[in-house]
Amino acid sequence: MMISRLSQTQEFEKASCDLDPSFSYVQIPNVDTPTSQQSSKRSRGVVLSCEGLKRLQAVIATAELKENYGNRFTQDELSDRMKVSTKTLSRLWSLTAGLDQRTLRLCFNAFDLQLTADDYTTLGSCAYTHPDIEAQLPNSGLVAQCYKYPSGPEPINSIFYIPRPPIEELAYQEITQPGCLIRIKAASYMGKSSLMYRILDRAQSLSYQTVNLDMNRVDVSILSNVDKFLRWFCKSVSQQLNLEPKLDDYWDEEMGSKLSCSIYFQAYLLDHINSPLVLALNETNKIFEYPELAQEFLPLLRSWHESAQYERAWQKLRLVMIYTTEIYIPLDINQSPCNVGLPLQLPEFTSDMVQDLALRHGLNWQVGNQTEQLMAMVGGHPSLVRIALYHLCCTDVTLFQLLQEASTESGIYATHLRRQLTTLQKNAELLNAFEAVLGAERSISLEPILAYKLESIGLVKINSDGVTISRELYRNYFHKHLFK
Repeated sequence: MMISRLSQTQEFEKASCDLDPSFSYVQIPNVDTPTSQQSSKRSRGVVLSCEGLKRLQAVIATAELKENYGNRFTQDELSDRMKVSTKTLSRLWSLTAGLDQRTLRLCFNAFDLQLTADDYTTLGSCAYTHPDIEAQLPNSGLVAQCYKYPSGPEPINSIFYIPRPPIEELAYQEITQPGCLIRIKAASYMGKSSLMYRILDRAQSLSYQTVNLDMNRVDVSILSNVDKFLRWFCKSVSQQLNLEPKLDDYWDEEMGSKLSCSIYFQAYLLDHINSPLVLALNETNKIFEYPELAQEFLPLLRSWHESAQYERAWQKLRLVMIYTTEIYIPLDINQSPCNVGLPLQLPEFTSDMVQDLALRHGLNWQVGNQTEQLMAMVGGHPSLVRIALYHLCCTDVTLFQLLQEASTESGIYATHLRRQLTTLQKNAELLNAFEAVLGAERSISLEPILAYKLESIGLVKINSDGVTISRELYRNYFHKHLFK
């Protein structure tokens, strides 16, 4: 049976009533003015304000960085530290279920943070908790205001970032190694950039220099010319390091662009900094689309990584490459940077991770089969799961309604699905390959380049048996739009 967000909220509040029969919503006086009414019964009539939520998130993120190697505290760890139940934590994050000020103080005091009057707001109206009474969720506007629609990487202090052990810890350890190379591979919207930002944040906490270059921001005219690209590359790194670009002092046409670029990095950039440099190349797969550039630039990166084995100057450089698919251009196996260094492939969320993320949205999915229902439609895809939980948390839609409409033009994934359809329609070869996968009852074989491209946009999964559709959401949607 589908369980609506309303029913879940009633369950939370019923549990609170079981603990305290005198439970009711009342107006709470100033935090510094206790009353006899407060002492006689615990009132639950306040929720975190946006300011309070941000302050609490920020101090928790700082504690995670200092005490837990940057890894997220689990809900059980937060529960033990704050001396409140996990059910109370779900109420806290929901911004819709009222708590009393004593509970908020416990949560704030656990991180040496003082609760102020700006950190909470009083519920605007009473909410009945009897299971036979249908009550509307209060403060839904406040929830929507505080919980921004999930788009792009999760901010560093976001409570909605879910670690995927041991990936984060492996990455944090690797960047401390001289001359290291980390390769992060996953389909689109799987959390690669969110992880990259946390690696860069960890590097900054170690007083390393950091540079983040997004290949999607490079002009086509630059990507189409190796010399222009390498000059752009050197100049961009110089600017992010706050160093004056001096390309003309090191560029020599007779030596060639690659050697000039290497000398510029070694003799100028690395020589002028006193700490390691973590250089992140986001959306490196963009370079794969330009064979001439890829055949020159990618081996260059590998040569720098290998030079660190015997040249101290290059040991300062730690490379992080983020890409969505395998290289589908011919490269000598001894020249490609995509078969050296530490490979990190981001998996989908497990059911436990989805439950944890739901709890951080104020939804208790530890009892019932809501997690299984959602994952049957979208799997453990981080972005698709996160979007669903946002709507369940911030709107009146129920899980039943959400799943019924998921693959329709009126559903929450309509924009995402149309974007995927447009991508296919622009490439007839890719569309034909996907139609073959969609029409098959089991895994099939595809030409590797097409399989990798479909995998990079998340439409298929590649396994030992071949290629198959990645999730039921896509099967339902594309059956209606491709097989008319």
